[in-house]
This record gives sequence, structure tokens and C-alpha cells, in this order.
Amino acid sequence: MSAADLAKLVFLSAIWGGSFIFLRVAVPEAGPLLTATLRTTLAGVALVAFAVATGVRMDWRANLKPYAMVGLFAVAIPFSGFAFAALHLPAAHSAVLNATAPLFGAVFSMIWLAERLTLQKLAGLVMGIAGVATLVGAGALKIDAGTLAAVAACLVAAAGYALSSIIVKKTGRPGGIPPIAMAAGSLVAGGAVLLPTVPFSLPPAMPSFTALACITAMALLSSGLAQALFIPLIVKVGPTRAMSVSFLIPLFSMLWAFLFLHEPVTPSTLAGGAVVLAAMALVLWTPRRDVPRENA
Repeated sequence: MSAADLAKLVFLSAIWGGSFIFLRVAVPEAGPLLTATLRTTLAGVALVAFAVATGVRMDWRANLKPYAMVGLFAVAIPFSGFAFAALHLPAAHSAVLNATAPLFGAVFSMIWLAERLTLQKLAGLVMGIAGVATLVGAGALKIDAGTLAAVAACLVAAAGYALSSIIVKKTGRPGGIPPIAMAAGSLVAGGAVLLPTVPFSLPPAMPSFTALACITAMALLSSGLAQALFIPLIVKVGPTRAMSVSFLIPLFSMLWAFLFLHEPVTPSTLAGGAVVLAAMALVLWTPRRDVPRENA
């Protein structure tokens, strides 16, 4: 993986880490479904405008099926799932569960892309889960029906992200759908799936300016810009390595919470961060003889 691609992964981790903080602020006021719908719709409008301005062909009729599939699994299901979880789980714990996406991605890649799951990658994936668990002190949650439902929603969301990466990889090969078109089309499709829920998910009071600002930030940064960067990365480096971005997200969630919410950084944070970085190295590093196969 090139230095530029690695820098993109770190940048994506930073803005996605912030999205879990934004959700904790916005969802209690706007509700899970309205938050997910506004986030998705605004991001879709912004990316379609960018695609039109840069001359990217959307080909809606020909590409409607992949747009709809990625919109369902990468947008509608994960955005609403993590928004629901924000009512019951701390941001960092949702980020831990999000970090299971590379494990789902590795299994799905093995099934549908014939990608080899080496012992090195498997060790890195398992180490990554252990690292993020250490990072946030997983296991300290009170177990009740709401917590279990939120955990299940996060796991379904993570599996959705992984499955969508397989779809993107298979449709984003040379001669396939342009990555920006896929990003814009999937967001529009995801918004269309969520839009019918709006009449049934209106909050009792108008959300505050802070909540609306958080939704806008998620839409433009964590959804629009992130999708525009991440989808081309999936096509280039493969789903397993691209999804390893999830391991760094809890680290940034902790950092933003420390800077903006004044939450303390514990020794487990530092220890978990070190394990996460080691896991990233195992997953991302590819022997020279495997590079042509990986990028094929």
C-alpha cells in the first residue's frame, strides 16, 4: 500500500471517529431514523452535485441495481443501526463493534472474491479486535435489552459495510461504475430507502442548532467526503485492507472525546492504541510477490 493510500486511511479514521461523537449529540434530539435520513440525503445531494460539476456519468438506469444494493448495505442499514445504538452505547463502544467489519470483510472476500486469508492477515484481524477492546475497556457495559439490541444493530451494520465493499469491488473494476458515481448513487439510493420513515420519526421538538450542525457535519464529512475517498480505495487495495480502517476509528473517537468532551485518556487507551497500530501493520503489509495479485 502506498503512503498516499495509507494517509487516506488515517484521514478516514479521523472523520469517521468523529461521527460517533456527532451521533451521541444529534440522535437524542432528532431520533435515530431522522438523523440517518437527513445525514444520507444531504450527503447524496452534495455528491451528486459534485459528480455533475466534474462530468462524472451517473447512468442511473444502467446502474440502479448496484446503487440500490450498496445504498442498502453501506448506507441505510449501517447509518440507522449506529444511530439507534447511540441511544444505548457510548460512542467508543459503537466504534469497537464497528471494528468487526474487517473480519466480516475478510470472510466475505474469501467467499466471493477468492481472496486468500493468510495467517498473517487473520492474526492482524484478531489482534485488531483485541486492541480496540482494550482501547475502550469493552466489557464494562450494563447488560440489558437495550444494550443487547444496540450491540446487535452495530454488528449488522458492520456486516453491511463489509458486504457492500464486496459489491463495490466487483462493480468498480476497469470499465465498471466510476467510484464517484457509486458513492453518489449509493447515498441517493440509501436516502430513498430511509425517506418513507420520516413521517413516523419526527421528534416532539425542533432539534437544537448543535444537533443540526452535527448532522450536517456527518453528512458532508463522514458520509459525502468519506464515501468519495473510500470507494476508490476499496477498488484499488481490496476490501480486506480497506476495511482495516475500522481499527483506527476508536482511537480517534477517544482523541476527539478527550479534546472536545474532556474525557480522560486511560492507560488502556494507550495500550490498546499500540495493539491497534500493530494489527494495522499486519493487515496492510503485503509481501512483494503478492502485490500484482492484490491489485489485479
